[in-house]
Amino acid sequence: MGRRDFYEEEKIKRLVYIFSVVLILSIVLFLTIFVMYNKRLKEESNSNLESLSLMEDIVPNDQMEETSFSDDLSISDSSNTIKNLNTTANSTSKNESNLNTNTKKTVSKEPVESVVENKTESEDTVESEPVEELKFTAPVVGEISKDFAMDTLIYSNTLEEWTTHSGIDIKADKTTIVTASEAGVIESIKNDPRYGLTITISHRDGFKTIYSNLLTAEFVTENQTVEKGQTIGTVGESSSFEIADEPHLHFEMYKDGTIVNPTIYLK
Repeated sequence: MGRRDFYEEEKIKRLVYIFSVVLILSIVLFLTIFVMYNKRLKEESNSNLESLSLMEDIVPNDQMEETSFSDDLSISDSSNTIKNLNTTANSTSKNESNLNTNTKKTVSKEPVESVVENKTESEDTVESEPVEELKFTAPVVGEISKDFAMDTLIYSNTLEEWTTHSGIDIKADKTTIVTASEAGVIESIKNDPRYGLTITISHRDGFKTIYSNLLTAEFVTENQTVEKGQTIGTVGESSSFEIADEPHLHFEMYKDGTIVNPTIYLK
């Protein structure tokens, strides 16, 4: 036998050996899987049998509890009893649900009625208490020495020319008390370059009253609420545009930002 034949024979032996090993491993693997599968089937079967046995154990116990007065009661009678109990429980649940629904409806209905009643009461209150109309009074008692004149011209002794007049001048002695023409809030206290020491009061409904040519204004402060007839200052001679006239109060009135004739609103 030559060397070449010897190597060929060894090669064949190795291949046969390898094939045999692979075959044996495959058979072992197959058997292992088969055994594990059978074991799993047995376990599932045993589990099912145990479940069935448990159910069989439970049914006789229930029968014993429900058939204490009769040993001949059948399984079907037991089932009917259970169905009746379930029906009774469902009926009770439905009754409770209906009761809860009716309770919710009753509870939710009361606030609505209460809101309607409150709204009606508030509307009645508003209708029964109308807002009182403003009634302005003269801030000082005296004769009107110069009328309101925005559409015509009047002669100014101080300026020595014909000009308009944005308010009315009420003749009054110096230091005469000046009162609020209506209730309101002190909007400003300032020294006007034309009309001197001036107080402005803001009223509701868009009204404003202006008191100029004052001597003093220490009785009130800005943003202070004043009542009708409350003292706010005294008559003076601080108006540079009317310095040549007799002592008086220069009184103006505005409605919604437009200057108006005060005599129309004074009562």
